[in-house]
Amino acid sequence: MRADQTRRFRGKNKAPKWTKPDDGIVSIMVLPLAVTDPADLARLEKLYGAMWSIKRAVQRDARAKVDAYWAAKCERDRDSGKAVRQRLGLSREGLERCAYKHLEGSGHLKHHASKALAMHMADEVWNGVHRHLFPDATGTRFGRPKTGRWHDFIRIPGRARSHTTENKWETFRLVGTLTGHAMAYTDGGQQALTQPHRMPKPTAPAGRVPTGKLTTAGKPGMRKATWWDHTGPLAVVFAGGPDGKRGDLVLPVRIPQRPGQWARARHFLSNPLAWHKVDLVRRRKASAPGGWAYEAHLMMLGPGYSSPAVREMRDKAAALDRIGGVDGNVSNLSVVSFPADLTGGKPVSTEITLTDAEQRLLEKQAKKRRGRARALDRSRRATNAAQYGLSKRQAKSAQRRAENGLKPKAVTVPGGARDARSDGVPKQAYRRDRLSANYREQRARQAEHAAGIAEHRRHRARQVAREIIAAHGPVLVVEDCDIRTWYRLWGKRLSQTTPGMLISALTVECEAAGGRLVRASTWSTALSQHCVCGERVSKTLRDREHKCIACGLVGKRDLVSAALAVFVRFTDVDDPKTAYLDTTLSRHAQITYAQVLEEALRESTTPNPKPPRRSGRVAVPRQRRETSAPRTAGQRNRATPDEPRPVRDHAGQPGHRPGRSPRLTLW
Repeated sequence: MRADQTRRFRGKNKAPKWTKPDDGIVSIMVLPLAVTDPADLARLEKLYGAMWSIKRAVQRDARAKVDAYWAAKCERDRDSGKAVRQRLGLSREGLERCAYKHLEGSGHLKHHASKALAMHMADEVWNGVHRHLFPDATGTRFGRPKTGRWHDFIRIPGRARSHTTENKWETFRLVGTLTGHAMAYTDGGQQALTQPHRMPKPTAPAGRVPTGKLTTAGKPGMRKATWWDHTGPLAVVFAGGPDGKRGDLVLPVRIPQRPGQWARARHFLSNPLAWHKVDLVRRRKASAPGGWAYEAHLMMLGPGYSSPAVREMRDKAAALDRIGGVDGNVSNLSVVSFPADLTGGKPVSTEITLTDAEQRLLEKQAKKRRGRARALDRSRRATNAAQYGLSKRQAKSAQRRAENGLKPKAVTVPGGARDARSDGVPKQAYRRDRLSANYREQRARQAEHAAGIAEHRRHRARQVAREIIAAHGPVLVVEDCDIRTWYRLWGKRLSQTTPGMLISALTVECEAAGGRLVRASTWSTALSQHCVCGERVSKTLRDREHKCIACGLVGKRDLVSAALAVFVRFTDVDDPKTAYLDTTLSRHAQITYAQVLEEALRESTTPNPKPPRRSGRVAVPRQRRETSAPRTAGQRNRATPDEPRPVRDHAGQPGHRPGRSPRLTLW
């Protein structure tokens, strides 16, 4: 192309835009890849290196464009922000052009990466820039886009296959069939599914296959066989870059073999027409070759898989005509539900707490985590001994040897503080330290262990949410609390009980069962400060028992708050600030159920496999003096502060409320 010619790009597609069926519902299945060939492993690492170079270059371009955009204030005021962004190329299309430029300007990248991969990597960068330039529904904008780190780069987004043109995948494509995979690894169906550690790579079909059409001479048309004619074991195929000469990269797929996984695999993989996109993902695994394990995340058009038992449970929960209230706490989760019409049936209460076995397991995991952290610190100190000083004990020992005329002893692991300037900033940044191979391996094992613990917590949250839905129904009300405030008060305590994760899992399960989890403002309801009879009973966080002088009701504070959440009404269900407490209805329920309600508010009435801990183990935060930094000495329990007010982005002071008084005295 001559210098005086401008490059032309393809215009917009004039065909109708394709939309996802079934209201755009998609689901994802994780397919482990058996990468055991050293040549394939090296090629994968080079592919990740090439895509990381493209992403880092586009991120730097985007950051420079953003800085220029905010610096051009006069131009934005005179013309418009859109005109300035158009001049700078600060758009999705502009970043895609930057990615193409970097891909074409660096010749070696085209041996590994393709144009479609570069385009989608630029789209991911634009998503972060878009969140920085334009505020969301709450008026919040994200910070200035930054350049990421190599170890945080784990995902290469693929391009969705064409649903209008047959057999068109421009990046990673999944080939093969589930039946062919099962026949290959069950010896023709004569034994159980057995997938070896070193799975053989499928070969591309050879020969010619009929096209199903007739030629001009009236003979059956034939064409060369391709990967689309492969009906054997499943594999992910990538053709490589435009200048690549090493052929297709074929990665065998390993189907999960745990109990109950075959039905899930059949749900996702039995219909190739529902396959939409494949992303290549890596995760740290110290025992894997190269320190990484590779996975293919298959996006499928349609809902995800639910076992028959879960579907049956959700159907029974949807048939329950009940309304429940949820009270999330630092150490437990309390749920109370009533019949929707307050006639017949009885109130049911549930308390979710940590069992003694779970508590011992958490303490054991915390001890191991502290040991790993100390081992990593010792390794870093030993490798970078010049950046650390001697500890008090080591300094005294060196002084005694000098006084006795002994030869100084070399300290391999200094235990003192890091060498820093007068303002406390280290003289050498931590990222400049030399790291040993053992340190990197231990760090990878620690990250792998933390990921396993996080997955266990998510699994526990889903199990607990299903138990709650099965007992109380899918219609629940919960206070709109800010979990970040709880973390400032209790810190690591919340990582054990995970109240935020439990409430998020409840939201998903309620919607899956046809219900909804509604949030109510704490300002307009103050559930923990009221009684079921309507009187206001003031309590601090240290008061865990509810005692009403007016009606004589005695019960657990959390269960009473959960019961009152049932009687919260809304002017607008989508706005937590419009919530108010219908004390007339709560008083009616108290008169209707009487003794049964009192028993439900004293103890859990549902059979719970997780018994509550002994009394006196409620988490109470320690007060600190105008600082959020933890105190390392002289800690002692003080009076518990009152409940904090919600911060920005949460339901604050309510507006106009209906004419119902939360203080209703019927005595």
